[in-house]
Order: sequence, then C-alpha cells, then structure tokens
Amino acid sequence: MPGLFFPHNNMTELSGKEDCKLAEGKSRKKQQKAFGADLKNYLKCMVPHIESGIKTSNSRNVTLSAEEVIQWSHSLEKLLASQSGQGVFREFLKSEFSEENIEFWLVCEDYKKTKSDHLHGKAERIYEEFVQTDAIKQINIDYQMREATAKKAQDPTHASFDEVQRTVYILMERDSYPRFLKSKVYLNLLNQLQINTSK
Repeated sequence: MPGLFFPHNNMTELSGKEDCKLAEGKSRKKQQKAFGADLKNYLKCMVPHIESGIKTSNSRNVTLSAEEVIQWSHSLEKLLASQSGQGVFREFLKSEFSEENIEFWLVCEDYKKTKSDHLHGKAERIYEEFVQTDAIKQINIDYQMREATAKKAQDPTHASFDEVQRTVYILMERDSYPRFLKSKVYLNLLNQLQINTSK
C-alpha cells in the first residue's frame, strides 16, 4: 500500500494557519482581560472607599452606597442622575461599543445650560462629533432625523437637540439599560456594596 506523502511546505502552511488561529484566540482573550482589568480598576476606585468616602474637588465626602446602586435599577433616569451611575454605565457601554449614546446625552444636557452667545459654536461641534453622516461618534438615528437636526444646528436654540436626545435616551432605555442591570458589572458592584454594608 503506497504511503501518504505531504509536501513539507504544506505542513508548515497548515501549522502556520493553526498558529494564526491560536494567536487570534489569545489576542481576543487579552483584549477581554484588558477590558476586565480596566473595569476592575475603575470599580476599585469607587468600591474600596465606600466606608471612608471619596474626596471630591469641593472636599465633601461622597460615598457610594448599596441603596444608591439599587436606585439605579428603578429607572434609567435615576441611573443618569447619579455621577457614579453615569460612570459605571459608561464603562458598560464601552464594553458594548456604544458609549457614544451616553456621551451624546450628556453633551446635550450641558448644551441646554449654554449661554445664548455660545450656542452656535457648541451646536456645530455636537453636530460634527455625533450627528453628521461621517461623525467620529455617530449616533444611531434615521436619515430624516439626521437632516432635521442638521437644519436645527444651523440656527440653534436651546431645544435644537431635544428630539434627537430623547430618541437616544429611549434607545438606551430599551436596549442597553436592561442588559446593564443583568450585567456582571452592575451585579458585582451591588453585591460588593451589600457585603461591605453588612460587615
């Protein structure tokens, strides 16, 4: 019975492809670990100081309590009303590659407080960064809303981005927010705080 013959270069080609797949798998695991480490460090900044409080710039103590984190689960509005909640939610959205939504929402909140003589410049920046078709942090809205927002941004008022901000809020509320509440990020933080409270 004749023996099987594999040319040497084909074998190296095969093992090269396998090595490549292994390297891709390791690279993906490294990315996941890196994200996990970033998140862990972010949460460590918040969690270890639960009892002592975190010093803020105006030097009053801010503590993150289990009660506050439980409040986040009542509504997206309550989550976004909390500075810490915004931070944790933003980290979660980064893991889903959709942090542009919360960034846009926060920029719109800031825009509403802008003095009238600065509206034009700010509206232009928001439009370029989040709304226009090739925006760096393009938000997920339909063509009609993109066009309507473009017109409003050319002659800006404090309400220029209200409609599109509401759309992004609803998108987060229906899509990302329920996943956030079931995520390890949220559940581990809540669990850690509850353990510290019961000590």
